[in-house]
Amino acid sequence: ACWTSRRPSATANSISLRPAKSPESSPEVTQPSRPKPAPVHGIAHVFAATRYSVGGVRRLWQETAFRHITLALPVCIGLFALLGAGLMDYAFLLIGFFALVAVEALNTAIECIVDHLAPDWQEFARDAKDLGSLATMCLLCANGVFLGTVVFRSLALS
Repeated sequence: ACWTSRRPSATANSISLRPAKSPESSPEVTQPSRPKPAPVHGIAHVFAATRYSVGGVRRLWQETAFRHITLALPVCIGLFALLGAGLMDYAFLLIGFFALVAVEALNTAIECIVDHLAPDWQEFARDAKDLGSLATMCLLCANGVFLGTVVFRSLALS
C-alpha cells in the first residue's frame, strides 16, 4: 500500500484519493487536504531536499526489495574484500548500488501512482508495474554481471 494514513471520512476538509464507484459503495478513502508548501531558496532548499530524501528512504524501507538490496551491499563489500578487489571495483559496486536504489525508488513511485489511479485491475496498471519491474530486473542483472566479472577475474588471477 502506498498511503500510510488511510481513513474513511466525509468531512468537508478532505479530498478523495480514489473516485467513488457508486453512491451505494463503501466510503471513499480520503486524506486531509493540506496547503502546498511555499518554495524555499538558498541553503534552506538544500535542507528541505534532504528532509524529502530521508522521507523517501523511510518510505522505501517498507519495500522488501529495497531491504534485500540494502542487505546485499555489505555482503558484496565483504566478498570484494575476500577477493582483494581494487578501488575501482568498489567504486563501480557503489555506483551500481545507488543506481539500483534509484530505480527501485522510481519503481515504487510508479506503483503508488498506479495503485491510486487504478484501485481495480486495469491493463495499463499491469503494464506500468511490469515495466517498472523490468527496469529493476535489468539493473539487477547488470550488477550481477559486474559481480560475476570481478569474482571470475579474481579467481582466474589466483
